[in-house]
Amino acid sequence: MGHRKHSTPRRGSLAYFPRGRAKSFESRIRTWPNIDSEKPVLLGLAGFKAANIHVITIDDREKTPNFGKPLFNSSTIISTPPVKIIGFRGYEKTPYGFRSAFDVFTSELPNEMTRKIRGKQVSLELAMNKAQQKLEQISILMAIGAVIPRDVGLSQKKPFVFEIGVGGSNIETQFNYLKELLGKEIKFRDLFQVGSYVDVSAITKGKGIEGPVTRWGVKKKQHKSRKTVRAVGTLGPISPANIMYTVPRAGQRGLHQRLEHNKKILIVGNTEEKEQKFTHVHGFDHFGLVKGDYVIIKGSVPGAMKRLIKIRYPIRARTSKILEPKIIEVVA
Repeated sequence: MGHRKHSTPRRGSLAYFPRGRAKSFESRIRTWPNIDSEKPVLLGLAGFKAANIHVITIDDREKTPNFGKPLFNSSTIISTPPVKIIGFRGYEKTPYGFRSAFDVFTSELPNEMTRKIRGKQVSLELAMNKAQQKLEQISILMAIGAVIPRDVGLSQKKPFVFEIGVGGSNIETQFNYLKELLGKEIKFRDLFQVGSYVDVSAITKGKGIEGPVTRWGVKKKQHKSRKTVRAVGTLGPISPANIMYTVPRAGQRGLHQRLEHNKKILIVGNTEEKEQKFTHVHGFDHFGLVKGDYVIIKGSVPGAMKRLIKIRYPIRARTSKILEPKIIEVVA
């Protein structure tokens, strides 16, 4: 394309590269925020994407043209069953990175856990004694939570088991906190407040194989200027005879792991409450009826319906001020 009069920068970000299919339908949260609170707290939970709806609220953003006026917000319902804390794990720091030093599991595991954990488990007393002996060497403590899809009416039998970060002042207080939580269930409203911000992580919808125009946003060529219109204008120089990885090519699009920051919590509720925020008699498409606890988050959330959504405290918090939104109507 040497006839151009103006330079054109490359299109499409290389920040997420290579754009291959995710290995699992469960996303991984690699980083947890540092919360030095007096009381230890779990830093995240999980739920299942149920539906996209609209919520009409009063704009509470000061110094904006729409301040005090009604806003029509695209929102997402996430069904949030209670997360059962089945154990916790301690990591010690080595020259080669963090290494797990001990695992402690509750003696009363849910029946569904036989599909996930097999073999004879170490007794709780022995595991706890080993953990207390190695507590001085531990740098990080992580809770192990389990979410059972059948609690929200899904057909999947195998539960999701994942690690959850723990915030607190020191390791000892975190350890005592996890000992008390062992075998108990944590609800979404126990950790997060209405009006606060959260980060969401999930696996996006799969789109299959796409060309460079759709996948990278490459500009289409002029009509009849080349043999193809939707192909890249040039793949690079004739010598050396190789194609750089930066050249937009066709390939997989979608089913990638993505994390989105600062999503506002609009509503936290339960379908059995008297003041139910929304009604949907026949259920939502591709999900069904929402049962039990749920949360409505402002904006979109990655993934298809029924996809596991992991929610954590914000790592790039915009503000510490929590304003409860004024809800006018929920349009389901």
